[in-house]
Amino acid sequence: MTERPGGRSSYHHGSLPEALVAAAFELLDEYGQEKVSMREVARRAGVSAGAPFRHFADRQALLTALADRVLADFVRCQEAEVAAVAAVDPAGGSAGGSVMRAVGLGFVRYALHHPHRFDLVRSRVFVASREPELRDQLDGMDRAFTGLIVADQEAGRLRPGDPGLMGLAGQALVFGLAQMIVDGYLPGEEAEELAGKVLDTFGQGIANLPSQ
Repeated sequence: MTERPGGRSSYHHGSLPEALVAAAFELLDEYGQEKVSMREVARRAGVSAGAPFRHFADRQALLTALADRVLADFVRCQEAEVAAVAAVDPAGGSAGGSVMRAVGLGFVRYALHHPHRFDLVRSRVFVASREPELRDQLDGMDRAFTGLIVADQEAGRLRPGDPGLMGLAGQALVFGLAQMIVDGYLPGEEAEELAGKVLDTFGQGIANLPSQ
């Protein structure tokens, strides 16, 4: 992809879908999903108004493609947080399971730095019925998260119990924190520190601490 005058994106022959996605991300990050339109995406990509429909059936299909990319980026962010914990503490931490804390903090940080992307994913993931195009990726994320919980339970870092229920509790916590940050209820300059403290408090409740 190349740059057009004014900083907008153009495209080389054969890479129009990527140019359209890039233009859609510009709109999403600047204004939110409500302002992502096929016409404006085409204009920013420097193509005719009908060109996007050759690759995306409609606006919803384009937004789903964006959500798919955001989920992949979101996973990379969480994996980076977990890798950072492993580099400092190869044993996986204690009190509260630092791996679970890293996953939660990665979730909150992503929402803090990409509020419109979080809103897009929220509107397609935390709903009664998941979109078929996202289901495989979301199911894989759920399995990976459950696997982390089971591994920590087997290592004695987390208390025994239903890993699905424990995961749901953690998910509800970080989703609520993220939404409170995006809505402005938690001040942005303090949000990450507060989120870390809340996750520590939650972690102490699920940790498999030795009896006193």
